[in-house]
Amino acid sequence: MNSSPLIDQLINAFRCLPGVGPKSGQRMTLHLLERNREGGKKLTKALAEAIDAVGNCAHCRTLTEEKVCRICASPSRNHHLCCVVESHADIFAIEQSGSFRGVYFVLMGHLSPIDGVGPEQLGIGQLLEKVQTDDFEEVIIACNPTVEGEATAYYIAEQLKSIDVVVSRIAHGVPVGGELEFVDGGTLSHAFTGRKVMSTT
Repeated sequence: MNSSPLIDQLINAFRCLPGVGPKSGQRMTLHLLERNREGGKKLTKALAEAIDAVGNCAHCRTLTEEKVCRICASPSRNHHLCCVVESHADIFAIEQSGSFRGVYFVLMGHLSPIDGVGPEQLGIGQLLEKVQTDDFEEVIIACNPTVEGEATAYYIAEQLKSIDVVVSRIAHGVPVGGELEFVDGGTLSHAFTGRKVMSTT
């Protein structure tokens, strides 16, 4: 289609988002221009402000516009319990579950030598320093159950061996509501390895 250069520019701009191809970019562009120009202005303003103001927390490296994020600054959190995650999205997921009340450390990735991602890029030195100075009682490694995630978790656990802190790994297994016949072998293996004794009292 021979559209205007500005329309083409906007379609291509949307394609920087994950999972957005030419058709999706075109659909978003036409929606904003045809039906929701006010929403487009709000999106532009919010995006520009976030890009200019959002950085990383000095303590846990999560995204925040403050020097220290609200989780790290909160006196109601357990500051003796640290959960190590691969990405900011992992914090959103854990927080929505309401199952963790400690603080976090964001690696922003996983070990991947082929991509040039080593311990330095993940801030593992900063993590070790934080564990030594922040009086943590337990470090929970919540890397993803992928080959790279497992390698990253193992590396961090090895580095923490010399520090007097409990190191644990989140359990992986059968999802709630899942049926065994549809669960893959790796997940079942993790489920059996991480099994717990049932208490009837």
